[in-house]
Amino acid sequence: MKEIRVGLLGCGYMGGMHLACYSAMENVRVAAVADVREAYLKTAAGRTGAPAFSDAAKLIEEADVDVIDVCLPTFLHARHAVAAMKKGRHVFIEKPLCLTEREADELLDMQKKTGVSVQVGQVIRFWDEYEYLRGAVGDGRFGAVKGAHFLRRSPSPDWGWENWLHDPARSGGAGFDLHIHDSDYMLSLFGQPASSVSAVNVRGEKNGYVTTLAFYDGFSVTAEGGWDLPANYPFEMAYSAVFERAAVEFSSRRGLTVYPEDGEPYSPEIRRQNAVSESEQGGNISSLGGYYNELEYFISCIAEGRRPEKATLADAAASVRFVLKELQ
Repeated sequence: MKEIRVGLLGCGYMGGMHLACYSAMENVRVAAVADVREAYLKTAAGRTGAPAFSDAAKLIEEADVDVIDVCLPTFLHARHAVAAMKKGRHVFIEKPLCLTEREADELLDMQKKTGVSVQVGQVIRFWDEYEYLRGAVGDGRFGAVKGAHFLRRSPSPDWGWENWLHDPARSGGAGFDLHIHDSDYMLSLFGQPASSVSAVNVRGEKNGYVTTLAFYDGFSVTAEGGWDLPANYPFEMAYSAVFERAAVEFSSRRGLTVYPEDGEPYSPEIRRQNAVSESEQGGNISSLGGYYNELEYFISCIAEGRRPEKATLADAAASVRFVLKELQ
């Protein structure tokens, strides 16, 4: 298989995760790195031996790469992804895709003009325990869904460059940076709500907490999340789903359990899709599982000359529009 050369924009928390994932893959090489912070740039260049750029735009213009991976703060996503597409590069964009409908439309238009492949880092779609729930919904093994709840809570994300995550103009706040995971997953699993959506956005000192209730034909889904929590509060992502013949629960603290109508509770065997386990960059996630899965999928699509069909640009644009409505 032809080697895929990646230009990595941003070498901090998320960029470090992506670098670790690429390093564990065959026929992939991080061939250029960019960051405005000298220490992070030096570390990434040292790990990869790749040319280092203090200007992400310059990397896009000059680096000999096949893929541009955008791990920059959210407010910088659209301009750099558009520039990369204009250069004919395939693009991976970290979530959230962007902050406005105008930016989403601009990205969709540029992909249509250039024909490049684009995937967005809505990583929950690739997380093994969430894939299990998708399978259970899809094949009807427990009967029809009666209701579901998604949860994502975090202490203050204080690891961002220049504290950008706590500036709603640059990050969109907790609704965009955290809650969008579950909104996107809900849309991918059940589609657009059939009748109505209600949402409460509590804007706190650290950008809020969002609770959403979406109504579908025959059942409802709730999702809540935010980072207005104490610094010593451990990150948690979780879900519970009630089916006709079972309940399924997952928590990043407690694992995955199925409670069948007949029989004892059990923990289903999850097929782990990767061998990467730890991040060196801090933040609130230590396992690289879903991150490896999504990047491996994207790279395999590029190598095989096919368009990604999961976590597409159109999917991510729809999620941006949905979250904008939630916050409004």
